[in-house]
Amino acid sequence: QVHVVESGGGWVQAGGSLRLSCAASGRTFSSYTMGWFRQAPGKERELVALITSIGSTKYADSVKGRFAISRGNAKNTVYLQMNSLKPDDTAAYYCAARDGLVLTSAYSAYNYWGQGTQVTVSS
Repeated sequence: QVHVVESGGGWVQAGGSLRLSCAASGRTFSSYTMGWFRQAPGKERELVALITSIGSTKYADSVKGRFAISRGNAKNTVYLQMNSLKPDDTAAYYCAARDGLVLTSAYSAYNYWGQGTQVTVSS
């Protein structure tokens, strides 16, 4: 059984930083694209950042230059370093995974999801 677990969310003032971590288990993720989506109350789930097993990345325009996604050597972990946080970044952040190298923004394409971790940025 596959498990995807996020950690690292919390409360931070605008301009601050947080680092999210995600660990997946239950199968081999070496060929999987992994990444982060977020969902704020009343809004649709949206892409934050993705990374393939060979290191290709994709970012939402709203986080480019502020967030950085990386992957552990074992390929079953993914991290999101978030700097210069803004109140608009407040949301539940979800880790997701799908097989293959396509950096698709469509959340319906992702097979595995974590339960989410809350990030709250105060002004």
